[in-house]
Amino acid sequence: MLNGNLPPALIVGGDIGSLSIARSLGAAGIQVYAINHPKAEVRYSRFSKWIDIPQKGETASKIWAEYLLGRESNHLRGAVLLAASDEAVELLVEHHDALSEKFTLDLSNPTAQRCMLDKLCTYRAAEAAGVPTPKFWVADTRGQIEQLQRELVFPLVLKPIFGHKFSRKFTGLYTVAHRFDELLDAFDAVDCAGIQTFLVEMIPGPDDKLCSYYTYLDERGNNLINFTKRVIRRYPMNMGGSTYHITDYVPDIQELALALFRQVGLRGVANVEFKLDERDGKLKLIECNARFTAADCLLVSSGLNLPLFVYDRLIGRSHAAPSSYRMGMRLWKPVGDFAAYRQLNKMGLLTLGAWVRSIMHRQILPIFRWNDPLPAIVSSARLARYAASRLLLSKRNRGTAVPLPLSRVPQPLPSLSTTRVTSDK
Repeated sequence: MLNGNLPPALIVGGDIGSLSIARSLGAAGIQVYAINHPKAEVRYSRFSKWIDIPQKGETASKIWAEYLLGRESNHLRGAVLLAASDEAVELLVEHHDALSEKFTLDLSNPTAQRCMLDKLCTYRAAEAAGVPTPKFWVADTRGQIEQLQRELVFPLVLKPIFGHKFSRKFTGLYTVAHRFDELLDAFDAVDCAGIQTFLVEMIPGPDDKLCSYYTYLDERGNNLINFTKRVIRRYPMNMGGSTYHITDYVPDIQELALALFRQVGLRGVANVEFKLDERDGKLKLIECNARFTAADCLLVSSGLNLPLFVYDRLIGRSHAAPSSYRMGMRLWKPVGDFAAYRQLNKMGLLTLGAWVRSIMHRQILPIFRWNDPLPAIVSSARLARYAASRLLLSKRNRGTAVPLPLSRVPQPLPSLSTTRVTSDK
């Protein structure tokens, strides 16, 4: 039941993460509103009210800013505004002062948030803080890349400086080059689209060497929350989204994470991902986010309700910071993880029996909830339509030589008329 005495919450952006936030706050009796891309699952949740903003072919942050700073959103004045995507963080950074006059914003340092959005700035800050990173190189032109040829190591990640800008124009989050000619082709493709990138060494080793640290930093930079998890699998392997996570204790990650956060002066919600480099035994930076992420439902199910903790803190309700969380909790994406199994199985790295044993645990599903089933129904229907269209295309092309795109070159989105949702991890 909604508590009319509490200010509403307004979730901006995000994918699965925004759905988890809406469920956490809605279950606590808080009226939740959501602004997002048209196909976001949170649109169908019974725990939120969807705000339909016409898509004008502009960037999401610009469309959302026009609405939030305009008269149409006056009925939301005083709402607690929470960012769940890079586009939402971009909005807060660019319009912080104006938004703070109308809404209740989370504790933040816009300069530090901007540095976390800028992945090159993040890596340079890590170096300054003494936090290990993969090798990386800055090259703004094809000629500069050619000058670096002898010192580059492969495989190599062509990493967008602003990931959400890359995802507006290309599929995926970045591209991996295994040879120098692939790197040049990939660079030419993103450079023509006006996307800034830098070159990052790809840390070898399986995906289960990836781990993350979450916290909330108060006005003095003190970490009020400590949470760590590991990745079990991703799809595609070594470059895709995570399909299976587990809460776990990760030694040394907290010290490294806090060194980076304090170097830039970060405040509020913070998350950083590392990968263990087995060559030297060091955790090395992958990326950092100053916002809620797609794994929020794992935190909540583990006993750390981060959205409610932040909301209560902002409205002045007493809420002790959780001091512990449950270990061994698992977040599983069934379809994506089955695809991960198939890839690993073809490579001889995972048997069917081993995969089945790995999932024979109590699982947290990112979308499905018995008390809020519609998001999962809509998501499943979309997946079924996509699978049917792929099958139909395969039948039509049977016996016909169909040229495949170069796998190492970023592929443009089929249509740029609408803004693409970036991964919220």
